[in-house]
Amino acid sequence: MDNLCDICHHHAPADRYLCEACEYRLHTWLRTLPRQVVLLQACLRPEAGPAQRGGAGRAHAPLPVDLRVLDLIGPGHPVPVEDPLGDQSGGIPVTALLTGWAYYLAGDVPAVYRDAHGTVRVERYGQASAWPRTGTGITAWCTWLTRYLPYAVTRPWVSEMYTQFEDLVHRINRITHTKPRRTPKDAPCPGCEAFALVEREGDLHISCEACGHRLLPDAYLAHRDRIMPALTRVAIAIAAGHEEARQKKEAARQVAVIKGDHAGAASFTCSNA
Repeated sequence: MDNLCDICHHHAPADRYLCEACEYRLHTWLRTLPRQVVLLQACLRPEAGPAQRGGAGRAHAPLPVDLRVLDLIGPGHPVPVEDPLGDQSGGIPVTALLTGWAYYLAGDVPAVYRDAHGTVRVERYGQASAWPRTGTGITAWCTWLTRYLPYAVTRPWVSEMYTQFEDLVHRINRITHTKPRRTPKDAPCPGCEAFALVEREGDLHISCEACGHRLLPDAYLAHRDRIMPALTRVAIAIAAGHEEARQKKEAARQVAVIKGDHAGAASFTCSNA
């Protein structure tokens, strides 16, 4: 039986809690996260500016690092820390979030074995360890999670994983001032006929901002090739009509100017006589 995606509520394949588009977006975040961390490290030192006079002033020297960046690239807990006083402004750091989900996923993956009597058993240990083969850096953890993502989308907790990585990416983008490339498309939407189709970097589909209709790139190309020739002919005809009307208007204006000049010359001759 088919499901609805827990994130966008579009169609999802059977036994999956994310649709293909949301799974693709989560995969893109994991793939690009190491490069985002490099940008974060470049933003660690706050931008220096000229000294300013007046104002309230400072009672102490400014910190030599951006605490928002330090909060993201430094150590931390894989779950939000209890904050009864409300003085915690950050979130889960990058490495802590990656390792936390890797260990959780490793503990959730079932292990198949035979007991002493030869019976096949399937169990989840809950406390299994995850160790990437290429080290324990951010790139290694992202690669490890990417390889297990097809299993993760079959588990009911994957929506929480998606939400936490979405929040992480938004926190990084607010600091680095980066955002996915947005490319408007030429053809109108096949669902609502509005010229609102947009391709966003990192998304699987080309989406309509007016009605939410989604197209795979190959489907959009077929739609564009089918509908754009007729629309192009209509646009050329409209442009030709506008140009013809402009030329007629310009010719009429010139005739009026010439007639005005003749009438002025005639009146000038009569006054001299």
